[in-house]
Amino acid sequence: MEYENGKKRKVRNRQQHQQTKPQFFSLRYLTISLCCFFVLLFFLSSNRISVRSDSLRPSLRLPALSVLSSMDRSLHGRLFPPLRVEDRVQFPDHLLLILSTKIEKSVKKDIVCVYHRGRKEETLALPSISSDELDEFRSIVRCPNTPLNYSSSSVHVRFRGDKREREKQSEKVHDWSKVVYDAVVDSDDDDDTVVVFVKGLTRRPHKESDPSNYKCQFETRVEVLVTQALAAAQEVVRCVLPESLKLNPEPFRVSVRVRGRSTPALPSVARIYGSDSIVKVKKHELCVCTMLWNQAPFLREWIMYHSWLGVERWFIYDNNSDDDIQEEINLLNSESYNVSRHVWPWIKTQEAGFSHCAVRAKSECNWVGFFDVDEFYYFPTHRSQGLPSKNALSSLVSNYTSWGLVGEIRTECHSYGPSGLTSVPPQGVTVGYTCRQANPERHKSIIRPELLTSSLLNEVHHFQMREGVGHVSLVESVAVVNHYKYQVWDTFKAKFERRVATYVVDWRENQNQGSKDRAPGLGTEAVEPVDWKRRFCEVWDTGLKDLVLSSFADQATGYLPWQRQQQE
Repeated sequence: MEYENGKKRKVRNRQQHQQTKPQFFSLRYLTISLCCFFVLLFFLSSNRISVRSDSLRPSLRLPALSVLSSMDRSLHGRLFPPLRVEDRVQFPDHLLLILSTKIEKSVKKDIVCVYHRGRKEETLALPSISSDELDEFRSIVRCPNTPLNYSSSSVHVRFRGDKREREKQSEKVHDWSKVVYDAVVDSDDDDDTVVVFVKGLTRRPHKESDPSNYKCQFETRVEVLVTQALAAAQEVVRCVLPESLKLNPEPFRVSVRVRGRSTPALPSVARIYGSDSIVKVKKHELCVCTMLWNQAPFLREWIMYHSWLGVERWFIYDNNSDDDIQEEINLLNSESYNVSRHVWPWIKTQEAGFSHCAVRAKSECNWVGFFDVDEFYYFPTHRSQGLPSKNALSSLVSNYTSWGLVGEIRTECHSYGPSGLTSVPPQGVTVGYTCRQANPERHKSIIRPELLTSSLLNEVHHFQMREGVGHVSLVESVAVVNHYKYQVWDTFKAKFERRVATYVVDWRENQNQGSKDRAPGLGTEAVEPVDWKRRFCEVWDTGLKDLVLSSFADQATGYLPWQRQQQE
């Protein structure tokens, strides 16, 4: 019995063993599977495997790696998006590369410029100067000028650490002195036209040209269309937009043909996309457009003050700044200011940039002011009579909106000096600089963009109006522009770097030293005069300072709203 019972007990134990076996195997199978998965994942992500990235993709056909189809993995495991050069423009001091893709902000500082020479394909990699978005589809990278014995036509860009062989790309290099560099659609009640911006047409400043000498060429993937120019002046040519392109969603290249030249069309980097077509929806009474370079520290005071005066919309044309101006603009927008930054990499083209802005702003704004970040509108009469200055500027222009024959409002400028200061005033320019020259010089303009002449002819701050349309000049007691032109030396000396206007000579050049654009008594070198802090001081004028302190200063701390550093 014991045997039998023992046998029976053995059978019973075997049955129990058979019941637990599937559970044991399932756990073991799961454990092995997980181990295999992590081992495979380790080998795929590890840089210890000596295998080329271009051979990795066809040999490993794993669905999990399909997300890498638009990117490549470097030897160090980083992901690099493709960077394809579409065009190159040679400037005097750098080489501009135009890419057919956008670059994320987080990787911009990792871009290097790669130069090639010789049959052995010797390469030299140099850090890029800067990179940015050109438009919603393209990016730009500014590279140092090509070293001696290296080829400009083969310069390309890659990310630091990316060792892939470069793909075959465009080898176009355009000379900045002769190239079509931008274009914008101008939608009108009568017809849609294209305004094209060109270097190398004419050097005649402030005069219109004969439009019969020019035609616009539109190149799509399937055809080339040509239309006659309607107007031309300085660097601007306006042509009719072909009917077949008005609803075309595909991008197309725009160029200009010049009568009498052997080449069929000027080289071009200008593109127009389907989204460029402008729908006319007037939203704002008063907007402002400016072009700047490295003015981020001063932007906040300028925008907050003029918004208080009634400016609703801001167009900032950024001419190669490297002071994180986009971060300042993002902060202003987060505080409900309506500011947009337009990348404008074209050097010495302020007149063209303002024409471009006039076209863009026309669909949104009744009036557009063109003045710089160091220029501030002030209303002396409001101050002396105790009238409120808030929204004074927008109220002023609104009074002329119904006047069909007034297309421009001109305001005289007073130029302020360093006012005895040797460092940047912490409360801003409106409070810090209070001593000016006695007599006004020049004027700034606020214009009606739909009343400009079709050529968009301008002299930086002064546009030409259509025939029969005039201007109003404000008397000094009503309104004046405080131009903080001669600031402390550390700020002022940046003007020696370059001038943005097309027909203004850079101060380092020994030309036109008697020009009003220059500072009297300065030569061609950025050397501080011993008496700089006392110059340009003839009248002490604290009118705007008093207004700012009484209207903006915090009653408890005395801080002004643009003094962000002191408040933190």
